[in-house]
Amino acid sequence: MASLKDLRNRIASVKATQKITKAMQMVAAAKLRRAQMAAEAARPYSQRMDGVMANIAAALGGDTSGAPKLLAGTGSDQNHLLVVATAERGLCGGFNSSIARLGREKARELMAAGKNVKILCVGKKGADVLRSEFNDIMLPIVDFREVKNIGYSNAEEVSKQVMDMFDAGDFDVATLFYSEFQSVISQIPTAQQIIPPSIPEVEAGADSASSFYEYEPDENEILADFLPSNVTVQIFRALLENAASEQGARMSAMDNATRNAGEMIDKLTQTFNRQRQAQITTELIEIIAGAEAL
Repeated sequence: MASLKDLRNRIASVKATQKITKAMQMVAAAKLRRAQMAAEAARPYSQRMDGVMANIAAALGGDTSGAPKLLAGTGSDQNHLLVVATAERGLCGGFNSSIARLGREKARELMAAGKNVKILCVGKKGADVLRSEFNDIMLPIVDFREVKNIGYSNAEEVSKQVMDMFDAGDFDVATLFYSEFQSVISQIPTAQQIIPPSIPEVEAGADSASSFYEYEPDENEILADFLPSNVTVQIFRALLENAASEQGARMSAMDNATRNAGEMIDKLTQTFNRQRQAQITTELIEIIAGAEAL
């Protein structure tokens, strides 16, 4: 059984940990507001980019034979690039592991089908999870540990690396993995194919008027400039969603840690009081017994 001194030291240690987790929760809550606003502001732009691309692609009449490879693809799906975007730091619950798990399942599925797979990790924690199983097919990670606030230039850095690999013929299909922010307690791991893009169908109604648009220059020239920008925008949105999801997950995890520390302090304090009372009772018995012996 632990001594009173050991229990006292452990209670002090848990209290110190509780102060740290409480402070981290408050910091995450402060950062979450700004990150959430940035992620929500990027969604309409990203979705509108998809809509514009769908309209232009529809204007081609379904014939993508002369379209840029970024839209039509290479004609093969043998080589795949998985871009796994996670956080640079831990202590955020299952945020990093859930994204890495989705990427791992996709990699296993493709490799079982005889496909060639390469993994590009954006963020240290995803690489730490995947390295044990896929070290041979992993590319050097993109490290944003020194970046305080994710910006468009960071997305351009990742996009340029992906585009250079595509132009070099290193892969045919690229899939982006990230976590879509829903709330503080809900972040959804998401897989999105960005090369060639999965183009949503144009709904009937008001959007159907796009078939009467006249393009200057023609559709293919517009797509040649538009498609690389779309890849960057989709990566930028994923990074913003991750930033909000990370803070939400950390806030929730630190709140749980603070509560657990409080419960542990209560149990240790109860054990300490019981043991101290038992020790006092024993000493009183010894004193009374000694007095009676006299």
